[in-house]
Amino acid sequence: MRRTLAAALGALLLAAAACGPPTKHDLLSKAEGAETKQALEAALGPPDDRSKLGPIETWKYRAADGEVTFVLTGDRVTFQAAGDAPAAAP
Repeated sequence: MRRTLAAALGALLLAAAACGPPTKHDLLSKAEGAETKQALEAALGPPDDRSKLGPIETWKYRAADGEVTFVLTGDRVTFQAAGDAPAAAP
């Protein structure tokens, strides 16, 4: 009985850990090969932050260990970068 309970608790803890926010590596892996705006959104969903200046858009996704930024020109993904999350304002 105790072994079954311990195994069930262990499985529950692993499942709960997998439900947290993705890491930068997870996001970059999922976005690998996404060359268009539609493909990127299909892979990662809508961005957490989106800004636009003329034909250039910046899409940011929050990760457990920072953030991942994609720069789009028109419909094409032209650049991606991963970095630390910005510090919160005091």
